[in-house]
Formats: sequence, C-alpha cells, structure tokens
Amino acid sequence: MNSIPRKANQLFVDPAVVLETRPDGSQLFRSKIELPEKYARCVGEWLEHWAAVDPDRLFLAERDADGEWVRLSYGEAKERVYRIGSCLLGQNLSAHHPVVILSDNSIEHALLMLAAMHVGVPSCAISSGNSLMSKDFAKLKDNIALLRPGLIYADPITRFMPAINALDGLHEGLVVAGGRSEPVPGTVPFSDLEAGVDAAAVASAFAAITPDTIGKFLFTSGSVGTPKAVINTHRMMCSSQAAKEMTWPFLRKLPPVLLDWLPWSHTFGSNHNFNLVLRWGGTLYIDEGKPTPAALGKTIRNLKEISPTLYFSVPRAFDMLVPHLRDDPVLRENFFRQLQVIFYAGAALPQHLWNELENLSRLAIGTEVTMTSSWGSTETAPTATDCHFQAVRSGVIGVPVPGTTLKLVPKADKLEVRVGGPNVFPGYWKQPDLSTAAFDEEGYYLIGDAVEFVDPKRPELGLLFDGRVGEDFKLLTGTWVHVGSLRVAGIDAFSPVAQDIVVTGHDRDEIGFLVFPNIPECRTLCPGLPPETPVEQVLSNIAVVQRIRQGMAMMAQLGGSSTYPVRVMLMEEPPSIEAGEITDKGYINQKIVRTRRADLVEWLYADVVDKSVITVATALG
Repeated sequence: MNSIPRKANQLFVDPAVVLETRPDGSQLFRSKIELPEKYARCVGEWLEHWAAVDPDRLFLAERDADGEWVRLSYGEAKERVYRIGSCLLGQNLSAHHPVVILSDNSIEHALLMLAAMHVGVPSCAISSGNSLMSKDFAKLKDNIALLRPGLIYADPITRFMPAINALDGLHEGLVVAGGRSEPVPGTVPFSDLEAGVDAAAVASAFAAITPDTIGKFLFTSGSVGTPKAVINTHRMMCSSQAAKEMTWPFLRKLPPVLLDWLPWSHTFGSNHNFNLVLRWGGTLYIDEGKPTPAALGKTIRNLKEISPTLYFSVPRAFDMLVPHLRDDPVLRENFFRQLQVIFYAGAALPQHLWNELENLSRLAIGTEVTMTSSWGSTETAPTATDCHFQAVRSGVIGVPVPGTTLKLVPKADKLEVRVGGPNVFPGYWKQPDLSTAAFDEEGYYLIGDAVEFVDPKRPELGLLFDGRVGEDFKLLTGTWVHVGSLRVAGIDAFSPVAQDIVVTGHDRDEIGFLVFPNIPECRTLCPGLPPETPVEQVLSNIAVVQRIRQGMAMMAQLGGSSTYPVRVMLMEEPPSIEAGEITDKGYINQKIVRTRRADLVEWLYADVVDKSVITVATALG
C-alpha cells in the first residue's frame, strides 16, 4: 500500500510558467514545459501500439445482463476495430455523413467510435437524454439535421425507436441495432458490421489520416446558448494527451485503472478519460451508474468490487458519494486502496467536500490522496489548464498545459480568459458565422470564462475559476454578482443541505437562492423522522431550516449585498435533465432553471413572504 505514489510531489512535474504583461493591459500566460515536437499522429496509433506490445492486456470491461463483467483486451479490440472499419469503408461515410451513436457508454460504443476514427470517419456520440428523455426530440432533430449521418447506432434499439422514427427525412443513414436486443425491421444487427475484414483497406485508410483529420464531432452542452457541433481533430486530442504526458509522468509507471460513468457524448468522459486510458494502456471499467438517486447504487456496487487508481467525477457526484464513503467501511477501503488521484471538473468543488474526501482517505489508508482539477471546454479537447501540483485549496484550476497559451484580458471587474494552442478547435461544423465569432482578432478562442490568480505575485500557484462571464449580472444597485463563486460559497455555507444552488436577483436589488437539497443528508439532520417521511416534510423540518438560517447569517456577516442571499427557497423537485436544467455531466444551467421555475422566482421575491421562503432577517434574528 505504501508503495503507491499518492502525494503531488511523487506524481506530477513542478509547474514552471511565464507571465507576460502587454502594453494594452492583457497578459499572456503559458507553461515553460515544452510540448514535444512529435507526438501521436492520430488516436488509432495508441490502439495499434498496445495491441502489438501487450495484446492480452485488459482494455475495457462492462457488466452484462447477469451482472458479470464482459472483458475486452487490446488485441481483441484491434481485431474487432479492423472488422468494423472494413464494413464502414463500404458505406457512404465521410465528415459530411459521419457515424452517430445515440446510446450510453458500452464496449460496442467504444469499438464503433474507434473503428470510425481508424478509417478517417468522424463519429459523434449524442447524449442519450436527447433520445430517451425528450418528448418532441427537438434537440436531437437539430443535431441530426446538421450532421446528416451515414450510420446511426443505438442499443437496445427498441428503446430508441421512437426517437429514430422522429428523424425520418433528416438522414439516409444505415440504422444499426446494438447487440443487447433483437433488431427491428429496417435495422441491421451490430454483428453484421463484423462479418468480414479487409485489413489492407483499413491499413490504407489509417495511413491516410493526418493530424487535421476530423476525429469526432461533440455537441456543446448548451449551458450557454444553443448546442453546436464542435470539430475535434486528431491533433487536438493527441496534443492534449501529449501535454498530460509532460505533467503527469506517474502514468508511465502504473497503467491507469478507471471505473468511470462520465458520458462519451461529452469531452470530459471521451477525450480526457477514455483517451487517457487508451494512451497509457490502462483499463476502463464502464460504470453503468450515474449521480442520480436511482442509479447511484450501481456505482456503489462497482466501487466495492473495482479499486481505481484514478477517479474522475463532478462535484454533484462527489456530494452523493461522500455519505456512502463515510458510512460504509468496505466501500471506503476498496475505493481508496489503490487510488492515486481524485480529480474533479465541470464545476468548482465546494471546500467542505474537499475536506471530507481528505479526511476519508486518511481514515482508509492513513494518508491524503492528492486531489486536483483542470479547466477547459469541448473546444479545447478538453484541457487548457491543469493543477499538476498540490493546490492550496479547492477551486484551483492550475496553470496552462504545455503548448497552450492563455490570454488574460481585464473586463469589467474580472479577468476574461482566452485560449490558443494545438488543442483548440478549428471551428463549429457548418456554422461559419459562429466559428468566426468564437475567436478574437489574434485567433484566441473566446471561451467565455473568467479567472483570477491565487497570488498575482506567484503565478506558479495557479488560477482560480471565477465563473462564466455570461452568468454574472448586476443588481439594480449597480453591484456585480459573481455567480460562480457565490454558488460555491453558498453550497459550503449550507453544508450538508445544499447539493446545488441557482442564484437569482436579475433586475432586482437583492440576491436570492433556489437551493437543490441533498435529501439523504437532510434526513440525517432529522433523526426523529421516519425514513418514509415525504420530502416536503423533511425540507420544512426545523433542523434543516435552521441549518439554512445559520448559513445565511454567516454569509451576511462576511460580505456586502452581492455576496449573500436575502431569500432562500428549498426545491422539492430535483433539477431536470430532460428540461435541460442539468447537463448529463452534472452541471447546473442557471438560466434554464430560472426560466423554467420563473413562478418560484416570483414567489421567492413576493411582498408577502411565503412560509416556504427563508429570509436573512429570520436568520439574523
């Protein structure tokens, strides 16, 4: 156990940075660590390498219908990729007619994605929520109309047929039914894709791939504006992993083992986690669980069996996992046994969760597991900064990765950040106007986020995420409200009640919070309540209300009017994925929540205060 490196100084390369201030007040921030001149030409080179070096090494595993692990080695993966690739070469596929995957993560999903990239055809995984949780399939129709796919895969096909039928006339592609169900009329079984092989044709197509070949399209989450198809080239994905190689050298010593639920329709799960496993010859156990009350049990079951060396997730998922790690010694011991790094992204991790994870790791293994984060977007494949050192606190997103330059521009009372480097996308597919508008006059990508230095005099200590520029707003008093930092401060102040927070106060003179509660943690505050007590009674319990009052009072005493809520309401209904209130990676969409729950926002600010609204006046006594 003690031989497993866990401390930052055992794992990472020390940061070395250059910060250049220009006459116009902007700054250029970059790493002194050089990106190698040569790195992988395309993603498929990693599969070719490990299939040759260690063909029997375990690559992917997933549970079957009986709950048993189905395993796939690197050698088997390459053989099946060549078979599927041979079939794809016989279809009318190209960047203008890509492969579209509607289903969640699976071995078949991975093989189809890899096979398409191996023969120079882009693939696009679309969030299954667009197919399974939508009533009108409007977003899915927009996605398909833009891509015009030459092949659509879904598994099990019967669950997806209402969505596929709604796409009639928007594509002429082959519809492929995954192996977990019988195909329906008009579809072909996945096994047909593996019926034959033309290794020479696949090898020829593979040799023709260049770093600028499109490997994937990934749709933006839509957390700000309309989802767009982001072009992801092989150069973007390979340079991102090359930068990781320069800053995470411990990956060379111990192939990573991941148990991961993060969807491959998003850059975090696909380009960061899946590609990291493939690059280093690691093993990925596909977690069919998710950070929802209904699906978390599957993740808990898997973590009792699989000990990961790296664990990647989002703050919402950690918030749901921590109580189980606290209460279940078997789960806790197995989770931390081989763990080297806990990595969060997608949103800032509240400090109380950071502290508790450190405490739990000490309890399990006698030392603290390094916790870290990074920052980027779908357009940066995904990493632009990385915290490859021991951060002084939660929220530190690190320093620029090798090869990437950040342009920091003062804007209002924030520092807007823009990104340049080989990891940055060339544009949005078939949307030239949006592509042009995405870059400034020097070619830096306008990512729309703000940052601040941990210590301006010591830039090597890294940056703090300072929220999305588009989320911030002014109160009627003219005071700026910084939504990102305020949200995290509120989650900490209301711990353990608040799982997430939506900030209100637009066109008003005071701040309000819509709080999405952590129901299991709320129940622990009310030990006298029976387990079957309805949610509304739990949230109105004096112990829960008093905890919110305490948090409000603490926030009010520490800052001005833009740093604390005057009114708070606890949400009985959790955020809806179907309605877009929360993305499939757990990021809360502030604008959509405020719009969808506009009646509750009005209720929150009503002249006659409802009993469901907790006010700062009652908090301060």
